[in-house]
Amino acid sequence: MWLLFRTLRIEVRESVPGTNPYSPDTKESFFYSVWHDSMLIPTFAGKHRRSAALTSRHTDGSMVAHVLRLVGMSTIRGSTNRISPGAIRELIKTAENKHIVITPDGPRGPRREMSVGITYLASRTGRAIIPTAFSCTRCWKIKGSWTDLVIPKPFAKIYLLMAAPAEVPPELDTDSLQKYKDGIQKEMDKINDLAAELVNK
Repeated sequence: MWLLFRTLRIEVRESVPGTNPYSPDTKESFFYSVWHDSMLIPTFAGKHRRSAALTSRHTDGSMVAHVLRLVGMSTIRGSTNRISPGAIRELIKTAENKHIVITPDGPRGPRREMSVGITYLASRTGRAIIPTAFSCTRCWKIKGSWTDLVIPKPFAKIYLLMAAPAEVPPELDTDSLQKYKDGIQKEMDKINDLAAELVNK
């Protein structure tokens, strides 16, 4: 994967300056919302300076956690659908000085439908959520049980897009969390449409 990504042309676009997780100039910590089918791209597209990821406790989650550690990311085991109190405490502590990457439609889908977990965690930690999108001019799509895995082809161009940070107020009730989750879903859909337009042009 490292050799493959060395052949790619990578363009990072921030809607708001200071939100690029690969840049040493990004001082604030964020939650980065990444669809499950795109997770390979942000893993290898840049140097991770202070990032952690929430990975599932399933067998495939163990493999993902191993790969993430190899590229310099720390991991927290759990899922956005079912997370233990211990993992929540670890996330809150980690979010104080690290970015947290979450696949809000994982680990079992439905594809590209956001669970309320990332909104809950943002409400508990005070960290904003950044919707992201990734697209490439040429890629393979490996079929899975409920979603694909996108792998760029050699010498393709890939786009990494970050929307403006979405703030979530603290201590929200269930209905309010759902409302904010729906809003972030719309932002994810919007920025992914923009990423698709870039490669279609």
